[in-house]
Amino acid sequence: MLVYIAGPYSSDPEPNTKNALAVAEKVLAAGMIPFVPHLSHYWHLLYEHDWETWLRIDAEVLLRCDAVLRIPGESKGADLEIETAKIKWIPVFYDIESLEKWAGG
Repeated sequence: MLVYIAGPYSSDPEPNTKNALAVAEKVLAAGMIPFVPHLSHYWHLLYEHDWETWLRIDAEVLLRCDAVLRIPGESKGADLEIETAKIKWIPVFYDIESLEKWAGG
């Protein structure tokens, strides 16, 4: 099961990326495969792209995921990702416990 990690990024990229990776570790430990869009942070350090480009890339990957786990915190981008997931009937979870229960774990 592929799980998209959606959460704050732009407000403070480095700590937000580390937080997303900590959540991804929990998803992995629960037997699922996390996708962490925040990792584009390191790509962006070498090859800058505008916000819309990153959102477009993330949206394409999101459509291939089985579920979304929303990390707490204000995020315009993550809110857009949640809207997309709901439109495409991709389940959205707000805590790891609910995700695990849904996944059968």
